[in-house]
Amino acid sequence: MSDKRQQLLFRLLPFLVWAGKTDRRSLSSDIIAGLTGAVVVLPQGVAYALIAGLPPEYGLYTAIITPVIAGLFGSSLHLISGPTAAISIVVLSVVSSVVPPDSSQFIPMVMTLTLLAGAIQLGLGLARLGGLVNFISHTVVIGFTAGAAILIATSQIKYILGVSVASGLSFVSVWAALVEQLPATNGYTVAIAAATILMTLLVRKISPKLPAMLCGMTAGALVCWVLDGADNGVVLVGALPQGLPGFALPDIGFDTLTTILPGAMAVAILGLVEAVSIARAIAIHSGQRIDGNQEFVGQGLSNMVGSLFSCYAGSGSFTRTGVNYDAGAASPLAAVFAALFLLMIILFVPDITAYLPLAAMGGAILLVAWNLIDVHHIRQIIASDRKESLILLATFLSTLVVELEFAIYMGVILSLIIYLRRVSQPRVMAVAPRSLTYGTDLRSIERFGLPTCPQVKLIRIDGSMFFGAVDHIQKALAEASLMPEKHILVICSGVNYIDLAAAEMLATEVRRLDSHGKSLSFCALKNTVKDELQQAGHIDRIGTGRFYDSVDDALEAIQSELDLAVCQGCDKRIFRQCP
Repeated sequence: MSDKRQQLLFRLLPFLVWAGKTDRRSLSSDIIAGLTGAVVVLPQGVAYALIAGLPPEYGLYTAIITPVIAGLFGSSLHLISGPTAAISIVVLSVVSSVVPPDSSQFIPMVMTLTLLAGAIQLGLGLARLGGLVNFISHTVVIGFTAGAAILIATSQIKYILGVSVASGLSFVSVWAALVEQLPATNGYTVAIAAATILMTLLVRKISPKLPAMLCGMTAGALVCWVLDGADNGVVLVGALPQGLPGFALPDIGFDTLTTILPGAMAVAILGLVEAVSIARAIAIHSGQRIDGNQEFVGQGLSNMVGSLFSCYAGSGSFTRTGVNYDAGAASPLAAVFAALFLLMIILFVPDITAYLPLAAMGGAILLVAWNLIDVHHIRQIIASDRKESLILLATFLSTLVVELEFAIYMGVILSLIIYLRRVSQPRVMAVAPRSLTYGTDLRSIERFGLPTCPQVKLIRIDGSMFFGAVDHIQKALAEASLMPEKHILVICSGVNYIDLAAAEMLATEVRRLDSHGKSLSFCALKNTVKDELQQAGHIDRIGTGRFYDSVDDALEAIQSELDLAVCQGCDKRIFRQCP
C-alpha cells in the first residue's frame, strides 16, 4: 500500500493506528482502566441526565455509546467522552426554551439537538477547521463554566430541601420560589444530602483513586434506609428500565432544525472546546500529539450515532479522562471496556438505582458544580487583567440572565471585540539609541529617559499594519510630524503584515510630509513583508529610496540631508553617524 493511501486510511479509520500496537499487557491495562471508568461514570451518568432534565437511563446510554465512537474516531488515546455537567445544563436550557421539559416532545427534541450538534462538529472536522477552538478564549470558558455551575447547583436545591419548584423558571424566579418554600423544608432530605456530601469529601481525602461519588451516594441511600425516608417524603430515583434503547430517527423536519439550530451551534462549540482542551491537557502528560481536526470528527460522529440510540449530547470529561489516564489506560479500548461493564450493569443489575434518593443525587451534583468553578484562575484573571476580568464577568452574568447558548456567543463576541481593539492599536513609540555601538540599540525614550536628536525622530511600530490599525498609526504619524524634527524614520522590525489600506496610508503620509518640508522613511522591514509590498507595487508608490535595510543604513543616508549648523551646536551625539 502506498504512503498516501495508508495516510488516507489512517485518517478515515484512526483506530487502526493504535489497534496494531495492542498486546496482552496493554489489553490488561485497558480492562482495569475500563472497570475503574465504569464505576466512576455510573453515578455521574445518572446525575448528569437529571441535570439535563432527562430520565437517568439516558445518561448511562450516553456513557456507553458516545465514548466508544469518540475513542475509535478521535486522536487521543486517553480522552473519555460522554455526559458532562456543562453540556447537560446547556441541553436543558436550549430544549426547554423550545418545548416544556415535562412534555412528550422534550426527549425527541433533545435527540434532534444532539444529531444537529454532531453534524456541525463533523462538518467542522471534515473542513479541517480544528483551529477554530483557539478563537474561544480560556476566560470565556471559565466564566461560562462558573455560571453553569451556579445554575446546576440552583437546579438541585429543590431536591435537597425536598420542596417543589416549577420547571422553566428563570434563575431569579427559582431562588424566589426556594426562599418562599423554606418553611416547608424536609429535614430528611437535608440529612441525606449532607451525608452524601460529607462521605464524598471524606473518601476524596482518604484516597483520590477511590470512587468518591459512588461512596457518597451509597452513604446517602443508607441514611435514607435507616431514617425510613421513603415514608417521610423522600423521593427515590427508581430502577432503570431493563434492556437497551432501539434505533430511532430524530425529528429532522425543516422547522424543527431551524428552531434548534442556534442552540445546536452553541452545544457543538462548547463540546468541541471541552473535548479538545481536555485532550491537549492530558497529552502534555502522556507526550501524545493531538489532532484537533480528528477530535472534531470523533466528537461529531459520537453525537450523531448516539442520537440514534437515545444518547444526548456529550463531550470530553476531565474527571473520567483523568481517572482513565491514572488507571493506566493504554488506548481507547479502555473506553470500550468501560462501556461494556456499564452495559452489563444495565442488563443484569437495573435495580441499582431503585433505592437511590434524589436528595443524595442533589448532594453529589452540588459537589460537581463546585468543582466546575475554577477559583484559582478566576482570582488570577481578576488580579492581572482588567479587560479579561470584564469578559469573565460578562460571560458569567449572562449565563444567569439569558439563555445559555447566547451566553457563550456573548462571551466569544466580547473577547473578539477586545482582541480586535488591541490589534487595531499597535504600539507606536518614540525610540533612541541606548549606546553608540554599531547595530544601534534602540529603546523607549519615555521609559529610559533617553536624549533625542533635534533633527531625526525615530518611531518604532510593534504590530501589524492593516485596515483596522490605519487610523491609529496615521494619528501617531501626524503627531510626530508636529514635532520640530524634519526627518521621521519608522522602524518596522515589529511589523508582520502591511495590507493595501495601510500601504495607501503610508503613501499619503509621505506626500503630506513632503509638502510640509519633512521626510518620512522606513527601515528594518522584514523580507517577507517587503516582498509582498514589492509584488503589489506599493514600494514604488511610496518611494523606493525611502526603504532601508537597517537603522544604521537609514541614518547614514539621512546624514547628508542634515543641517550641519544644528549638528555642530548639538551636544547630544546619540548616533554613531553624527558628524
